[in-house]
Amino acid sequence: MQKIIEEVRTQYAPDRRVAIFEITADEQGTLSGKTNLPEARQSLIRRLQEEKLTFNDQIQVLPAEVLGAETYGVVRVSVANIRSQPRDAAELATQALLGMPLKVLDKDRGWYLVQTPDQYIAWIDWGGMQRMDQAHFEAWQSTPKLIYLRPYGFSYEKEDAQGQTVSDLVAGDVLQLLATKKDFYHVKYPDGREAHVAQAEARPYHEWVGTLQLTEESLVQTARRMMGIPYLWGGTSYKGMDCSGFTKTIYYLNGWVLPRDASQQVHTGELVDTSAGFEQLRPGDLLFFGTKATETTPEKVTHVGMWIGNQEFIHASGQIRTSSLDPAAPNYDAFERNRFLRAKRLLGNAQGVSELK
Repeated sequence: MQKIIEEVRTQYAPDRRVAIFEITADEQGTLSGKTNLPEARQSLIRRLQEEKLTFNDQIQVLPAEVLGAETYGVVRVSVANIRSQPRDAAELATQALLGMPLKVLDKDRGWYLVQTPDQYIAWIDWGGMQRMDQAHFEAWQSTPKLIYLRPYGFSYEKEDAQGQTVSDLVAGDVLQLLATKKDFYHVKYPDGREAHVAQAEARPYHEWVGTLQLTEESLVQTARRMMGIPYLWGGTSYKGMDCSGFTKTIYYLNGWVLPRDASQQVHTGELVDTSAGFEQLRPGDLLFFGTKATETTPEKVTHVGMWIGNQEFIHASGQIRTSSLDPAAPNYDAFERNRFLRAKRLLGNAQGVSELK
């Protein structure tokens, strides 16, 4: 029975970061555990029936009943930290920006298991998210939105940038747009708070999306505006970024949503031929680094950066910085050169990514 469970898991949930299939069977044939994939549960039951095995189905299909009708959520702080386990001391898995919609799957004390729009699954604490039922979530999603575009800033209680703040903000945060005033936008948070944001620091969301032009130049410009931001494992915001969080943020601020991790991003775009050197690379191409496969071990992608031209790439390593693949350059990075794996081009080859709407 366990062999069939593993085969179904391999088929439906090979990547535990984006799918849950935690099923076990005891000696009496009782199936227990959780999955967010109803089709995987049905496949397992069908396989067991075909094998004429006796079993007792106690599998819980998420969302969990304890959540009631509130199986939707929207991030309500500037940057929510999402962790690998439901505790403050757990590893930072990723981050989510204000206004990001979430699927709520399970609960453990004051923590909620959520799935982000890029399908990543991890735990957020109660303070980072406003839970909603479907009706309230759809109502929120349908309202006009505002996107904050400065690296850092604040919203204010009144139309006064010297007055009391409502919260901090970072680039990419999204709020409900209530009204446009002289120098400020009147906005609303997912939890009902209202505030004012300086017009010079934000734009109506659909106006912003409608004017985006994803080009080599826009990608490089966006990346260079993050120079010096400290490295943060799990970070995907201006408060700190890891390598894939950095490339993800570059493309997000230009209208594209990339997968979360370097080992997922490597499956996007189209392969660029680097067998004879790096002359074929264009700004915006993603460079992947790690450990090459051997006869006994698989390839392991552990790092990603973005090509900016002139034999240089920009990446999060210690901080956001540029490195060169030219041995004569003062910023030559021999370590990364020696573990280079491949390059992928997304511009014109949007395989594996989605566009903001």
